[in-house]
Amino acid sequence: MPTFLRAPSGAQIALIKAIVFLLCLLPALSLALGWYDDALGANPIETITRASGEWTLRFLLITLAVTPLRRYTGLHWLLRLRRMLGLFVFAYAVGHLTTYLWLDQFFDWQAIANDILDRPFITVGFAAFVLLIPLAVTSNSFAIRRLGGRRWQSLHRSVYGIAILGVVHFWWLVKADLLEPFIYALILAVLLGLRAWWRELERRRQLSVPPPAKHLERPVIRIVPK
Repeated sequence: MPTFLRAPSGAQIALIKAIVFLLCLLPALSLALGWYDDALGANPIETITRASGEWTLRFLLITLAVTPLRRYTGLHWLLRLRRMLGLFVFAYAVGHLTTYLWLDQFFDWQAIANDILDRPFITVGFAAFVLLIPLAVTSNSFAIRRLGGRRWQSLHRSVYGIAILGVVHFWWLVKADLLEPFIYALILAVLLGLRAWWRELERRRQLSVPPPAKHLERPVIRIVPK
């Protein structure tokens, strides 16, 4: 493996981040150009809504794939891309929701409320978006310091539930061809299954460690205040 991939310098990391940032913008740019050129088909609003939703789910799965890739390749610098990828998940989710609220429903709040209550796939999708908000707000070093590492990690583990809701949202949306949502569901199952397996291995490792021998235990000195 090339050195710049195994242990990139700070400048190389910055370059990689810039490239990934531009790549993440490409789907949005493609939709914007398609809208400008009137090349999004007979129903451009539906095209934008569908594409922005699918890219939200794709970026979510890519974000979840960072940890397995880092673990199995040894490329620990991949973790430095995870925060940016997570924010792109939120950005595309905002675009997806905005398209629905503005271009589809024209901010008809009564119709939107009825949709959320009466159409299960919208209910699930809206729930996933609401759960994404605290993750996006706390995706910074200041929030980690304020919350503390343990509480911050507990909060961000909700991404697993959000991913499940995202797959269910897409599955229920699709009425005929279920191949694509099935592929997303399979990828998510693998990503979550790996994490469950790692936790089981860690549990077994901890159980396999014998307790310290009696003669090695340090005496406990109790200090009783006067």
